[in-house]
This record gives sequence, structure tokens and C-alpha cells, in this order.
Amino acid sequence: MTRIPHGTSGEPNPLHALTLDRLRRRTSMKWRTYSDDVLPLWVAEMDVPLAEPVVRAITDALTLGDTGYPAGTAYAEALADFADKRWGWDGLAVERTAIVPDVMLGVVEMIKLVTGPGDPVVVNPPVYPPFFQFVEHMDRQVLQAPLGADLRIDLGTLEEVFRQAVTDGRRAAYLLCSPHNPTGTVHTADELVAIARLADRYGVRVVADEIHAPLVAGGVDFVPYLSVPGGEDGLSLMSASKAWNLAGLKAALAIAGPAAAADLARLPEEVSHGPSHLGVIAHTAALRDGTAWLDALLAGLDDNRRLLADLLTEHLPAIRYRPGEATYLAWLDCRPLGLGDDPAQVFLERGRVALNSGIPFGTGGAGHVRLNLATSPEVLEEAIRRMAAASG
Repeated sequence: MTRIPHGTSGEPNPLHALTLDRLRRRTSMKWRTYSDDVLPLWVAEMDVPLAEPVVRAITDALTLGDTGYPAGTAYAEALADFADKRWGWDGLAVERTAIVPDVMLGVVEMIKLVTGPGDPVVVNPPVYPPFFQFVEHMDRQVLQAPLGADLRIDLGTLEEVFRQAVTDGRRAAYLLCSPHNPTGTVHTADELVAIARLADRYGVRVVADEIHAPLVAGGVDFVPYLSVPGGEDGLSLMSASKAWNLAGLKAALAIAGPAAAADLARLPEEVSHGPSHLGVIAHTAALRDGTAWLDALLAGLDDNRRLLADLLTEHLPAIRYRPGEATYLAWLDCRPLGLGDDPAQVFLERGRVALNSGIPFGTGGAGHVRLNLATSPEVLEEAIRRMAAASG
């Protein structure tokens, strides 16, 4: 595959565009959960203005009163074109896609297609907490195959858990987080091929959450799971939501590999009623016309990863931090600080900085925090100064 790497777009860094006072006028979860003396660096919302093509598309739709039900394949076509140009993947077939309300609800529907009640679903903790919550709520059993010490998938552990998952002839699924949240790890093509071989050997169906796919660091290649040899019977969920800060405009796409088309065809028709028509319009505009804005964002995130590493070295050198290859999330090992299993609570109470506790991320999460670095350098600097004071 030949990809187009992100580079200089000519657009201003959107992470520099908004003041803290302006951000505090927002009414979303990030800005309304805590009081105004708290710096919120937790939930996955970015401190950016929307890309102008997205604003224009939504405004035009509102002017027309175009606020009905979603229809057509424009979103899938835009994603297929983006995948071809960005990742060199021309295998995203529009006819093997389905619109779903969002990525996690799409994950639920895909798992329902390939497993039954009580069947196991394998995850790689520490991992996005809703993986546990949604899977358990749908009456499936979570099996954990923890990441290795290098924060990458441990193939030996994964094979052993796959073996356990299919005992007694049970159907099993593997919920792959790619890129991985919270570590920011980007799985290599070789790793994904090895996963596909293991899945085929044990009859485990792979469902890939690839919502962070557009958010890769400079010089890093994202490889879609469905593009690798052996991934043909996989199912993927993708969305413009994370990369363009569109969580409140609900829409995502389920994508089937060639050997999974029949599975996707069994998706209940009513699932397509859940996405927002405005969400589809916004996501389509982002993918088609918002790549210059995305490139400016990616350059800003690269800068912030370096800044965070420098700030931690200066103010909190005991924290272990390995800059992620993707996402705008930082996974910080705070155990050397001696703040207990939940340092996020200490940073909130003593420093007035809101971070995600590592505990809900499963095995390997205790003593860690997840920090959202998609903010201005000034906010990031102030947050680290507060955290340093809180840990003293």
C-alpha cells in the first residue's frame, strides 16, 4: 500500500485557536462535569474549532431544513476515497458497508452477528473502558489478553486466550482496538497478519475498532485490519468522529471484509435508523474536504507529544511516558509517584486537573492515568505544573 503522509497543510494549528474562556462556554461533557477551577484533560473531546468545510456543510443543511433521516452512500464513498489516498487501501468496498449510530453501538451489532449470548469476547487491556461495559451489557463474557510490557499485543498471551475462548466449541470474537486506546500504539502489518492467522486457527472472529485511524503521528503508517492477508472475514468500525471532533454528531460505518459480507447483510435494517443525518453530512464533509485541517491538527498533536515529554522530564521525571504513535491520548505510568492505584483522584483533588483514572481500563490500569493532550500548549503546561505540585 502507498499512503499519503500528513505534512504541512498551510492551515493554522487548530489547537492554538481557542482561549480557555471561550472553551468554558461549551456545554458538552468535558466542560460541564467539573467546576471552572478544574482543567479538564480527560474525555476524548478536543479543544479545537470545527473544520470550516464541516461548519459549511452543517450550516447549508440547516438553511435547507435538511434535518430528516439519513440516506445514500455518500459517507461510505468519502471514507473509501480517504482510505485509498491516506492509507493506500483500495479495498473498502461501498457495497460492504453499513451505516451505524456510532462506533461502539456498531461494535455491539457486529459482535451480535458473530457470537451468541454467553459467548466470549477477547480484549487487550489496558483498553477503552466501554469495551468492558458494552460487551458485558450485551450478555457476553469478557476475556482479557493483557498487553505486553512494551504496550504491544502479546501474541503468545493472545493465542492462549483464544484457545480458552473456543473450548467446548463456543463461538468467540476478538475486539481489536486499532490504533490502541489508551496507549496510542499502532499495530504493524506483521502484527495484524499474525493476529489474523491466530484468529483463523482458532475460529475467532475479529471486530476492529478503528475510530482513531486518521490520528497517526508523523512518520507512522496505519494499516487497516481488513487490508492484511487473512483479514478477509473481519469486520471493522470506522468514523470521522474522533479525528474531526464530531462526537456529538452521531454516525459511523461498519465495514466487512469480502468473506464477511454475508454476516453484514444480516444486520437488522433498523440499525440504520440510529445515525444522525446531520452527523452523516458532517462526517462526509470532513473526509472529503477537511484533510488540510486534519493535517494541521496532526502537526499540532506531534508538537504536543514532544511538549508533554519535555514537561514531564522537567516537572515530573518519575512518571513513565512513551509518546503514542496515534490518538491524542497519553498513557502515564504514575506508580513511581506513590499516589496509590488511582492517581487521577489525587491530581483532581490536590491539583484541580481532571484526567481519566487507569483503573476502568482493566488489567494494567492501576497506578496509571490517561491524559488528553488535544489542547493548547498553555493549558498543557499549566496542567503539568498543577500535577507536579499535587504530587509533592
